[in-house]
Order: sequence, then C-alpha cells, then structure tokens
Amino acid sequence: MGNRGMEELIPLVNKLQDAFSSIGQSCHLDLPQIAVVGGQSAGKSSVLENFVGRDFLPRGSGIVTRRPLILQLIFSKTEYAEFLHCKSKKFTDFDEVRQEIEAETDRVTGTNKGISPIPINLRVYSPHVLNLTLIDLPGITKVPVGDQPQDIEYQIKDMILQFISRESSLILAVTPANMDLANSDALKMAKEVDPQGYIGVVNRSQKDIDGKKDIRAALAAERKFFLSHPAYRHMADRMGTPHLQKVLNQQLTNHIRETLPSLRSKLQSQLLSLEKEVEEYKNFRPDDPTRKTKALLQMVQQFGVDFEKRIEGSGDQVDTLELSGGARINRIFHERFPFELVKMEFDEKDLRREISYAIKNIHGVRTGLFTPDLAFEAIVKKQVVKLKEPCLKCVDLVIQELINTVRQCTSKLGSYPRLREETERIVTTHIREREGKTKDQILLLIDIELSYINTNHEDFIGFVIRRGWLTINNISIMKGGSKEYWFVLTAESLSWYKDEEEKEKKYMLPLDNLKIRDVEKGFMSTKHVFAIFNTEQRNVYKDLRQIELACDSQEDVDSWKASFLRAGVYPEKDQTESEEGAQENTFSMDPQLERQVETIRNLVDSYVGIINKSIRDLMPKTIMHLMINNTKDFIHSELLAYLYSSADQGSLMEESAEQAQRRDEMLRMYHALREALGIIGDISTSTVSTPVPPPVDDTWLQTGSGHR
Repeated sequence: MGNRGMEELIPLVNKLQDAFSSIGQSCHLDLPQIAVVGGQSAGKSSVLENFVGRDFLPRGSGIVTRRPLILQLIFSKTEYAEFLHCKSKKFTDFDEVRQEIEAETDRVTGTNKGISPIPINLRVYSPHVLNLTLIDLPGITKVPVGDQPQDIEYQIKDMILQFISRESSLILAVTPANMDLANSDALKMAKEVDPQGYIGVVNRSQKDIDGKKDIRAALAAERKFFLSHPAYRHMADRMGTPHLQKVLNQQLTNHIRETLPSLRSKLQSQLLSLEKEVEEYKNFRPDDPTRKTKALLQMVQQFGVDFEKRIEGSGDQVDTLELSGGARINRIFHERFPFELVKMEFDEKDLRREISYAIKNIHGVRTGLFTPDLAFEAIVKKQVVKLKEPCLKCVDLVIQELINTVRQCTSKLGSYPRLREETERIVTTHIREREGKTKDQILLLIDIELSYINTNHEDFIGFVIRRGWLTINNISIMKGGSKEYWFVLTAESLSWYKDEEEKEKKYMLPLDNLKIRDVEKGFMSTKHVFAIFNTEQRNVYKDLRQIELACDSQEDVDSWKASFLRAGVYPEKDQTESEEGAQENTFSMDPQLERQVETIRNLVDSYVGIINKSIRDLMPKTIMHLMINNTKDFIHSELLAYLYSSADQGSLMEESAEQAQRRDEMLRMYHALREALGIIGDISTSTVSTPVPPPVDDTWLQTGSGHR
C-alpha cells in the first residue's frame, strides 16, 4: 500500500486472526473493506475489475449481481483465485471464475433474476493487487423482474445497508457520468450512513479512459473529468490511489487502537483461567505410577467429600431447580413416609365388624358383661402388622436416593471410566448389603411393638373418651340451681365431679338406653344446650327425665355430641336410621355390644396413634444409623482398599479418549492465547498513524433528499 509500516502490519493482523481461529473465537479486528454501491448498469463491475486488472465478473443487462460478492485481494507472487465454497480448487483461468460466480449465484437464487443476501467469498492472489477487501453489492433497482419480489427495491437497500453500515467499511459510490450527482441514490445512501467516509466515482465509458484497465488510470481520468467541470471540482481531491491509501491506513490504525486493549484484556483473562489447569498438564505423563497413585487418592477423597456434602447439605453449588441428595431423603422421612401411614386408614365398617366378631368369639357361649381386653389386643396387633409394608417401602425409597446420589458424585470421575464404574459398583453393592440389615432391624421394631401392648402409656386414653367442664342447666333453684361440674365420658358411663381433680364424684350415669336431643337456648341464657334422656322413659338423674347440659358455644356442643356418638349414645333423630341400618353396620341390635365395639374402636385408635408416632420417630434414626452414616464411613475408610483389590492401579487410572483430547485442546488453546498476546504486542509497536484527509464539502447536495 506504499506504506512500509502498514505492509508489515497486515501480515501480523492475518496471523492474529489465524491465532483466534485456532482457539475457536473471532478476532473482531477486521481489515477495512470497500463496499461498492450503485444503480444497475452503473459500472460497478468495471471499477472492481480495475482493482484486479482482470475481467472476471458476470456482465449483462438488468440485475447481474444477485448475491453480495466479498472479494479479498491478497498480494502474492503467483496469480490465482479460490472460492470459500470450493476452497480446495485454484482457478488460474478468470473466465472460469466468472462461470463459477454465475453457477454459485444460480444455485442459491435460481435462474430467473432472484436475489439472496448470502454472500459469495472470493480470494484473488496476484502480484498486481493491493491487500484490500471489496464487496460487490446488487445494483439499486426499483422495478422487480422475473422471480424478484414486489418489494425488491427495499430488500436490496436493506442488504446494502447491512454492509455499508459497518465501522470497517469504506463506501465506494459509483454513479454514471450522464446522471446528476445530486440525484444519485448511491451517494444519498453513502451520505446517510457515513457523511465523510464514502469515495465518489463517476464511472465513464471505457472509451473515456482511453481503454486503460489500471485503477490508477481510471481514477486519474475521473479526476480530470471533475477538474473540467466546476460544479464537481471539489470532489477531485477525493480521487486517486494516494487518497485511498491514506483513508485505509487511518481507518485501520484507529480501529486497531480502539480494539487492541479490549482484545488484550480478554486474552489475559482467559489465559489466567487456564493457567492452574494447564500447569498440571504441562508435565503430564499418562503412565507415571506416582501420578496415578496421587490422582487416585485425590479422586476417592473428593468423592467422599462430595457424597457427604450432598447428604448433609452444603452452601456451595446449591441446586435451585430441584431437591437432591439429603433434602430428598429428608422429604421421604417427614412427608412421604407419614403419608404412607395415613394411606393405611382402614375401612370403618370392616373394622367395626372385626371388633364385633372378636368380642363375640372371646365370650363364646357366655354373655359378656364387660368389654374383653383380648379383643382390644387382637385388633391392635392386626393394625400394627400393617405397618411393615410402609416401613419397608420407606427403606426402598431411601436406597434409591442413595444410589442416585452415588451416581451424581461419580460423574466427576468421568475422565477415568474404569474408576467411575468400579467406584459406583462397590458403593452400590455396599448399600444393597446394608439394605438387608436395615430392613431386618425395622421388622424387629415392629415385632417389639407386637410383643407388649402397653396400656399404661401416658398418651393412651384408656376407657376415657372425653373430659371437660359442663353446666347442668335444669336443676331447680330450690336445689341449688344451674351448676358447673367436671364431666368424664367413658364407653360405659358418664360421671361428673366437683372439680377436675376427680376426687369427689357427684354421680355416675350408665349409658344404657341413653339418647341425645337438642334443646332450644333459653330467652335469658347465653349458653348453648343439649339434653340426655332415657329411651325407656326412666329418670336419668334423681327426679329428672333428662339432663340439660350447657356449653359456652355451639362448637362445644357439636364436639360433645361427637364424643357421645363415639360412646354409642346417638341423637334422637337418628333413631329410625339407627334401627334401619343397625344390622348392616354393627350386625347386632344389642346396645351393650355396640358400646363395647365403640370402646375398643376408640382404644385401638388411641394406641395405634401412639405406635405410629413412635415408628415415625424411630424409622429415620434407624435408617440414618444403619444405612446412611454407615455408607459414609465405608466410603471414607474402606472404599480405597476395595478399589485396589478390584483392579490394578494402571487399569483404574486409564484415561478416556475424551479426557486426553480435552487435555490436548487445553494445551493448544493455552499456547494459542500466548501467541495471540505476543502478536498484539507486535501490532502495537507497528501501528502507524496517517493524518486524516480533510472532510468533503458536500453542502451542494440537496438537503433532505437522503435515503430512508
């Protein structure tokens, strides 16, 4: 380009671009490119061919250039051309270059004048060219032909703007000599995008430049034309190769100065992130036994740390998308397992039938006056045995989570497939061995519960269904009036005491033949009332045919009614329903048997609740001790020995092909980054500044007529 510093700089930039390509990145340090803009048949192809000194572009009427042509001119001692789409072929005959451009254009756009923004990349190597990049763009047109869409004008303008709007583009606006420059669409677009960055060329006929093919002669002829026309004389200073050289030099220099600091910072950051890993790779010897031993120890230790963190929880690398490891096991313990126990809820009708049969079978031919304890124990044991299934299922769920956690942790051993496989196999086998022992212990817990029914447990309700304060509302004033007592309801009787210490009993009322009825609240009373009466019209308490019991709220009334229902005392309105459904629900019309069934039903419910509470507490503890904590200890203390006994060290630490490739790529990238940083240093010292040419005086152009 007539500038030694720039001529030395171009190869350095090319080397830098090659270095970035080797690490799979873009350099973003492009050489300036000249985008040729003009109308159809304005002579753009002639101008481009003058740069090359060869006829190689398609010619014809109408729109000939239907795809952008990116033309890279590269100074070389030999002359040939090559296309990016067939890079292996070198063209020395430029007629073949024209034919290939036409064929490649038709391949994408068809043969009926269609257009496409997909560029054709052509490199021309020649001793007669400058190192430049030029872009031949479709000619500006207004009327569609052939397969062209109706909005062809706007599509071509958008395509042109995509190229000429780039910072690294210089705009070469070509206009026919017989057109008034003020009406040139090419100049309007150039002025809109870059008011001072376009180069105006009035393309005259071949005859006007005396048949000369050299760009210098062409530009000189245009300069002579401008000087002979006073209206255009101000543009003459923009013509000629020296000016083009100055513009290119200055644009490249400014672009490099703006871009190099960020490139250097980016490369240094990447290099720093690689140094630690590359330091290990620099002296890497795959068959070094010492290295293998050290690596094996480190990986087994890291596996143990990772497994423990996933189980115990850790603040680093927290999964925010889903539960994993210990969190999932915790959910099994405190959500899934209790849910499985709740799902065991028995069918009420079947349970009462079983209790009824148990009571009758225990009494045999005798009439039972009291509720038999053996019936209670038989039913309780049957319910406790049902706990085995959800308990064993809980163990299975935890085992699956442990195995999943092991697989997640061994994923870090992917560089050594045999080590990963053996580690996963050994730990999983150990977990399966612990499965049997854990399940045996769980079943033992169930058997222990079955061995002794502890009716003295502090949470066991015994025969008591409910305790609480109630007011007897219908005692006459002469006898002391309404008074509050402490009531105790069992399955056999209703008793009330002076106070909740239950030392001084006032009365005990058997529940035989008792029913409940609603009583309207008194006019002056704020309490809510219900009554208990005898269906055989006997007095219930002293001379009272019914006892009216008062509560502070309707909710308390409803709650007490439910408690009486559990004791076998039903509401008066259910009399008919009870008679109709008695055979189906209880299989007996015996009120005493009904109360005994209800008693045992309540006792079973209370005791099974105690056992469930105990099992919910012991299950997580048992599984944690016998399985989870044991597995952690095994990994830390025994896994390494099992690995050594399962295979030799060399086999375990044999790398995968992917790991070897990754290491090679890492080293290659490291050296490429260092090379790129060195090239940037050379470019910084080679950059030459050239004064910027004066701006164009374009005030003569029509204002407000720019392209939109």
